[in-house]
Amino acid sequence: MKKDASNEKAERTETKKEVAALNRRDLLKTSLGFGAIAAAGALGLHFSGSKAEAAPLRQMPKKWDEEYDVVIIGSGFAGLAAAAEAAAAGAKAVILEKMPTYGGNSIINGGVYASWDDEYHLRQKLNLGNDSPEQHKTDTLKGGDFYGFPELVDILTKGATPALNWMIDKGGLKIREAVTRAGGHSAYRTHTCVEGVGRGFTEAIKKIAEGKGAKIRLKTRVTWIWRKDVNSPVAGVEVETAKGKKNIRIKKALILASGGFSRDIEMRKAFNPGIVPEFNCTNHPGATGEILRFAQSIGADSLQLAFIQLYPFAEPETGILDTPAVYPFNGVGYGLVYVSKEGKRFVNELERRDVCSYAQIKLGQKPTYSIFNDKMVIKMGGSKEEVEKGIKKGRFIKAATIAELAGKLKIPADALQATIAKHNQYIKDGKDPEQNKPMTKSMIPLEEGPFYGVAQWPAVHHTMGGLRINKDAQVIDIWGDPIPRLYAAGEVAGGVHGSNRLGSNAIPDCVVFGRIAGLNAAKEK
Repeated sequence: MKKDASNEKAERTETKKEVAALNRRDLLKTSLGFGAIAAAGALGLHFSGSKAEAAPLRQMPKKWDEEYDVVIIGSGFAGLAAAAEAAAAGAKAVILEKMPTYGGNSIINGGVYASWDDEYHLRQKLNLGNDSPEQHKTDTLKGGDFYGFPELVDILTKGATPALNWMIDKGGLKIREAVTRAGGHSAYRTHTCVEGVGRGFTEAIKKIAEGKGAKIRLKTRVTWIWRKDVNSPVAGVEVETAKGKKNIRIKKALILASGGFSRDIEMRKAFNPGIVPEFNCTNHPGATGEILRFAQSIGADSLQLAFIQLYPFAEPETGILDTPAVYPFNGVGYGLVYVSKEGKRFVNELERRDVCSYAQIKLGQKPTYSIFNDKMVIKMGGSKEEVEKGIKKGRFIKAATIAELAGKLKIPADALQATIAKHNQYIKDGKDPEQNKPMTKSMIPLEEGPFYGVAQWPAVHHTMGGLRINKDAQVIDIWGDPIPRLYAAGEVAGGVHGSNRLGSNAIPDCVVFGRIAGLNAAKEK
């Protein structure tokens, strides 16, 4: 017989009380050398490390150095959005950032944003076909092999357009008059900021957040999350600053927006040994997973941590995600072609990132190349200035003919010419019998120069798994209940993208759930 939901919740609550009592007894038993601490009842929850070290290392603060209504860890898209909404709702909010500059991965992100519409209605204006939140949701679920939670994906896709317009109207965000179709998406829905890099979005949200009174503290590393026991709310955080350690009391809520763990090689190996240390990484140096670990140590549940994404088009030697590395992503909806060192196509260019990455790796020949022409640049949201800068840096290789481009890229000219000729015909025929790529009327045959080539190779890019959250962005504990006063948004949270994140879904994910977390945190009493 199926149990009544209220009875199940009561049983979980009772179990948690028993665990809390057991935890206190165990700590008392194992802290004989620290009797004064244990007797004072000042031990915080601590599931990590050995029991012997837990008691002396995790003593609850006897006093707090300062206090805020809402504390946000991380200053990227999610953290800024959370701070903006929390502050707008009247909460005294602060963002804690361990790095010397704000923005994390967000500020160096490719600056692309998936949304079925925008306040300018660019997709309709450019006659790029139909789209809807439901279609975006279907693509996102399918793109993640249906590991994503439909309820969370629904929130992402329905909230993407309002969040985009919010940044435009309140933060002064400027987007290019172009909409692209990215790999794994069935519609033209990817927007690009005029800066062509994530800074365009972070500056807009930062303007909103600071305008509402939110503060950002740099070089402030969170070293612990304080929670007394499994039934208690989050109480505060311990931070390390240039002036030493401090404890900050949290009156309303803590929001985790600390990003993923792509730079933590040991953590990657622990969850997915196939993502070997030899892979380059697009992330900034601070993309490590300690905040996720701290959350786990106070009872937070996590999921899908083995799902780690490679970005197929990073700079081959360094793995950086520079502006030229975004062109292979933005150009496929307008006819850009991927070729091997032998001058042959090796994948459906409109496939998702994981498919494109492993198709390259399977070739065993580094690097591969994207081929496009001048006519595609503006259509794909690029600019002539970006192309010229890319040429000066040696990232874009320019040629008047396909044969000349092949020579400069050291690709067999006859093979590349044959490949491009066939692809041109596929566009005209509206059918790709070679790779089964969906052909659209917006695609441009590579018939007129100048032509460009850019080298590419996969690098570790995004961790899809993370902390379990619900529709309100609350962090869920290992018993299935929300941890009081704890929220998470962005890459530190899991369950949205499934096994693979579709490109340009990262910013809307962060901003949409960051806003939800900020609003709900401010409502806490």
